[in-house]
Amino acid sequence: MREKLMEMLDARKEEMIEIRRYLHAHPELSYQEDETAAYIAAFYQDKEVDLTTHVGGNGIIVTIKGDKPGETLALRADFDALPIEEETGLPFQSKNKGVMHACGHDAHTAYLMILADCLIELKSEIPGTIKIIHQHAEEAPPGGAKFIMETGALKEVDHIIGIHVFPDRPVGEVAYRSGAAMAGGSQFKLVIQGTGGHASTPHKSNDAIVAGSYFVTALQTVISRRLDPFQVGTVTVGSFDGKGAFNVIKDTVTIEGDMRYMEEATFEVLNREVARLAAGLQEMFAVETTLTVEEGCPPVYNEPELTSSVVDYLKNGVGDYLMEVVEAPMQTGNEDFAYYSQQIPGCFFFVGSWPNGVEKPYNNHHPKFDISEEAILIAAKAVGDVVCGYFALD
Repeated sequence: MREKLMEMLDARKEEMIEIRRYLHAHPELSYQEDETAAYIAAFYQDKEVDLTTHVGGNGIIVTIKGDKPGETLALRADFDALPIEEETGLPFQSKNKGVMHACGHDAHTAYLMILADCLIELKSEIPGTIKIIHQHAEEAPPGGAKFIMETGALKEVDHIIGIHVFPDRPVGEVAYRSGAAMAGGSQFKLVIQGTGGHASTPHKSNDAIVAGSYFVTALQTVISRRLDPFQVGTVTVGSFDGKGAFNVIKDTVTIEGDMRYMEEATFEVLNREVARLAAGLQEMFAVETTLTVEEGCPPVYNEPELTSSVVDYLKNGVGDYLMEVVEAPMQTGNEDFAYYSQQIPGCFFFVGSWPNGVEKPYNNHHPKFDISEEAILIAAKAVGDVVCGYFALD
């Protein structure tokens, strides 16, 4: 079956590219992907599958039941875009102002649609069930994966697979990480309420800017002095809203930031220490503080036994459509695939998509982000190899 599947994917390469370009030209923001969801659902109409739409929002699940009993494997791709004004100049550049597929979700969707269609044709040879997950809202916390999981639609899934294209890796390379693979992330917001006044009489005020500045400086000790050196974590202040007049002591400051961590235990430390520092400002500067923390995606954990098997399956493609399969370092980016792998043994790996003729590619979420479209077929074949290996269809 593997040889047959690879031939089918080769024959539909241009169709994958066509789908990717259509989606790229018609991006939609997270939780607003109505037309994209309708486009995907229409592709599966009248095919021999169980099609379920509006799963946890705009999510779509396509169930391919093989003719023989066996395990259930899920394959997931996301399809939302970002609030970015595109600057690529591509002939199929975004037609929706201020919205762009700047993270490769158009390519993810294109490869999975065609791979799924090929698997539908071959389902008589599959000893088990494949669930195709077209997921909405990966880019906006808490993420569409969380809502899909809450529906219970995947309760019978035994294992789950996902991929992401990355333009900083060469075309033909697949990278993996066993265990902790991608970081969890949470956001915090601190409002400091002081007492404003005139710059000429600072003793009559409680300066929120001074308190906020101290907080930002002290925050650096959370990683250097409160976190175990063998734990991975970051704390970043991304916004300090204290703008005012040059001769006015500011009464209110709002600070927003980001915490990243590879283990939930690390988040507990970061959360505790940020709260401790915020509370301490009240005593030190006689201000009031309000801290809110929005816990985002948990870390992505690749189940080691499954990941080892996936690597073995992928090595079937080396020398054919792949150059190499390499081990990757932990990634500090967030990915809501984590909600699946919290409950279902999963493996999420990376597909190189370095754009053709580019010396230094623009990374994900950049207005000039682009990929090599060769990576779409590679993604389809790589996941196809995982399917064949998983169901022992070689």
